[in-house]
Amino acid sequence: MTKQLRGTGVALITPFTAEKRVDTKALTRIVEYVTDGGVDFIVVLGTTSEAPTLSKEEKALVRETIIKANKKHLPLVLGIGGNNTQSVIEEIKSTDLTPFDAILSVTPYYNKPSQNGLYAHFAAIAKESPLPIILYNVPGRTGVCMTAETILRLANWVNSQELGYFRVALSEVEYQTVSPSAPQPIIAPVLAQCSVVISPFGSCTSVKKRL
Repeated sequence: MTKQLRGTGVALITPFTAEKRVDTKALTRIVEYVTDGGVDFIVVLGTTSEAPTLSKEEKALVRETIIKANKKHLPLVLGIGGNNTQSVIEEIKSTDLTPFDAILSVTPYYNKPSQNGLYAHFAAIAKESPLPIILYNVPGRTGVCMTAETILRLANWVNSQELGYFRVALSEVEYQTVSPSAPQPIIAPVLAQCSVVISPFGSCTSVKKRL
């Protein structure tokens, strides 16, 4: 990872104009607002951005706007996920990842894959990704929960392949870091000992103060 992700990261919303177009001016102001508020990194096209409903062109515009507005050069995490493994891989390969430090990838939704299916999905993505993967486990939205055993299995596989490592975001209330050398995954509440917090836009300031 080109920059260490520590502290509070905010998943930005995607503002629209009355004409139903991405409001780049408002998005720029949001980047400036959270930056001035003291966040440590920014999540681009996370759940809060409503990425599944954005077109390819809208996603590109959101990326470009945030990159340009990121004048303090905070680390950027890019959301690329879905329930079609090959489509996720193709999006990773076709996207310029140079400005980004990690990829946030949600567990496949709707399909309700088994734990073996989740393992196969993320192993395939990690093998093709030039950046570290943050596993986004949010059962309330996806209908599937990735177990600690599956996460550790992935971490051990990544270690054996010398691909880097996974970080795991567990919904809005927990954060998990998996070390391949650890006897078991380490789980810590967001407001306790974790090194990274990803919060929805609007709650970042209070979360950071409580840390």
